[in-house]
Amino acid sequence: MSGFMSALRERLAAWRLRLVGGGEAALPIRDWTGTRAASQRVSGIDQAMVWVVLSLLALGLVMVYSASVALPDNPKFARYAPTHFLSRHALALAIAFVTSLAVLQVPIRLWERWAPWVFVVSLVLLVIVLVPFIGKGVNGARRWIPLGVMNFQPSELAKLGIALYAASYMVRKMDTRENFFQAVTPMAIALGFVGILLLAEPDMGAFMVIAAIALGILFLGGVNGRMFALAALVLGAAFVLMIVMSPWRAERIFAYLDPWNPQYAQGRAYQLTHSLIAFGRGEIFGQGLGGSIEKLHYLPEAHTDFLLAVIGEELGFVGVFAVIAAFFWLTRRIFLIGRQAVALDRVFAGLMTQGIGLWMGVQAFINMGVNLGVLPTKGLTLPLMSYGGSAILINLVALAIVLRVDMENRALMRGGRA
Repeated sequence: MSGFMSALRERLAAWRLRLVGGGEAALPIRDWTGTRAASQRVSGIDQAMVWVVLSLLALGLVMVYSASVALPDNPKFARYAPTHFLSRHALALAIAFVTSLAVLQVPIRLWERWAPWVFVVSLVLLVIVLVPFIGKGVNGARRWIPLGVMNFQPSELAKLGIALYAASYMVRKMDTRENFFQAVTPMAIALGFVGILLLAEPDMGAFMVIAAIALGILFLGGVNGRMFALAALVLGAAFVLMIVMSPWRAERIFAYLDPWNPQYAQGRAYQLTHSLIAFGRGEIFGQGLGGSIEKLHYLPEAHTDFLLAVIGEELGFVGVFAVIAAFFWLTRRIFLIGRQAVALDRVFAGLMTQGIGLWMGVQAFINMGVNLGVLPTKGLTLPLMSYGGSAILINLVALAIVLRVDMENRALMRGGRA
């Protein structure tokens, strides 16, 4: 009888695992010290998610090369080789892969313990980047700390930091989540401090993503709905006020509303108009890989903020649709992993994972919206694809944490422990 019940439990566990997706290849994993956890075996990582991420990274590498290969013709980049950005992007990918494999070994309980400190480190770096002779300025913005092999952007770490800290905060404040001021005020102060530092760079786009992560985790964590709506309205009003009080931001909005107006077409709307031309030239199947005209010094930042426009011109509607579908699937899958964690009473892991899902989804949506003319122009890259070492590094670290959450979820569903 006991043998029958044991077999039944194993079949039920396997059935539940198939419901949530993924294979059943049991793999031993190591804890963060590197010692083998012999008593803990979990099923393999989410292979579908890994392949989607690898596909986006591979396409991004190809398109970064395509978008940047002609840049040395510009006097500004005359000393660069045609493969300069390709080689640096490939180096960043290699560093990110090694780092993410190390991060995959770290149990989520340690991330919960480290969450406030990761957030504090990101704040310190946001202060350091503003210090003259340390932070590197590009096009009037001071957002990078030179590290030799790459320029590190502290705002990328701040996105991961706020996802960790907000999830940890909601777990600690679970008893007070119905009290708006007790639950929200400390988070609002932390978010305000981050906002001041980011707007000093300036980097309003990163602040919008970080605000979306924080508010999303508060909502998912169960903060009173009416109070949450009030907080969202206050934050929205703050963004409107920043635009109204900043003439160049207001001009960017007017240019977005009427990009073909001669007053804006050669100024604030220059990038948008050439991005739209690129999509128009791409039609259904594109001009072919390498066939973009707009990347030939017409479309600024083609290898970073406007990479999707080059994809649209060279791979057409089919290529753009594939990228959008991949990001939609990835965001949805991350949210499902977060929901599974919450259902298994792993609230920190669940909220943190859903915060990372918000980060990937919101930033991809804003970048795509800017490229397509749906949203005003903002300096946000396309996650996993655009050129940028620190962005690729932190993106893969965040996704490695999500995969670790999924691995621990599967261990629990198979009767093990996380």
